[in-house]
Amino acid sequence: MPAGRAAGARAGGGALLVVGDVVTDVVARHRGPLAPGTDTVASVRRVPGGAGANVACWAARSGGGEVRMLGRVGADSAAWHERELAVHGVRPLLVVDETAPTGTVICLVDEEAAGERTFLTDSGASLRLEPGDWSEALLDGVARLHLSGYPLFSDTGRAFVAVALKAARARGVPVSLDPASAGFLAGLGADRFLALVEGVDVLLPSRDEACLLTGLSDPAEAAAALSRDIALVAVTCGAQGALLARNGEVRARVPAVTARARDTTGAGDAFTGAFLAALLSGADEADAVREGCRAGARAVEVVGGRPPRPADRPRAPGAPAPAAPPD
Repeated sequence: MPAGRAAGARAGGGALLVVGDVVTDVVARHRGPLAPGTDTVASVRRVPGGAGANVACWAARSGGGEVRMLGRVGADSAAWHERELAVHGVRPLLVVDETAPTGTVICLVDEEAAGERTFLTDSGASLRLEPGDWSEALLDGVARLHLSGYPLFSDTGRAFVAVALKAARARGVPVSLDPASAGFLAGLGADRFLALVEGVDVLLPSRDEACLLTGLSDPAEAAAALSRDIALVAVTCGAQGALLARNGEVRARVPAVTARARDTTGAGDAFTGAFLAALLSGADEADAVREGCRAGARAVEVVGGRPPRPADRPRAPGAPAPAAPPD
């Protein structure tokens, strides 16, 4: 089992294993430009987040069967994050880092700019995944492995991803990956990123990430170019919907679903979670993209990157009650 204290173990077949970041989001919603040197009125909430954890929660909500989440968190908020994953139906496999705190992201959301957001990121424990956190048993009963791109932005994380990819290929488990951050991706470099993800079956970039990876300005051309080396590419394009490409050709263009945007945090994660859940349920690729677009529309109508809390979900016997966020 992974090093450190972990919650959860082996389960039955057909599961989705998501690996990546689990962080605490501090969401500050304001109207109009920030006022330098003085106060800007805002509504501030602390909520669970992280691209990987958000994907897992949306996949569980979308009915893709069992969903497991592996990530690193600090001891400061491990119990809270375990509970928050469990309440969404996700099985937490969290490695507790005794020396680094849980990652924190401050999300500045401008309500006058259709919920557009800016992130201030302290990755904390989330980028400290390492090969010792992997276990062959993690793939028992797993039908698909999904990797958030964030581990690729640290040395230990890159080593972890290499181990996980090798294990998945040996088991014949298909692997999907979300590049996660155009800003971090630019620092890593497109060529290096593409070399690191060789062998991935599905790539799920945003429009900006796809264009950055190819040097092309048109997202359709970028999707087609990426699909010459990666079997299936689904590119999210915000209000323009999503593109699906295979074998160097765009195979589907799916329009966005109309929504009233409050906070765009996690829209891409919602797309990815619903897309993967649909594939696991036997949907064809185009229908999976449509499910992703529907989930993305639901995501922008709520604050934070997770689905609305399922207040009526019964707790498993012995499961802890939901807890307040850590101070």
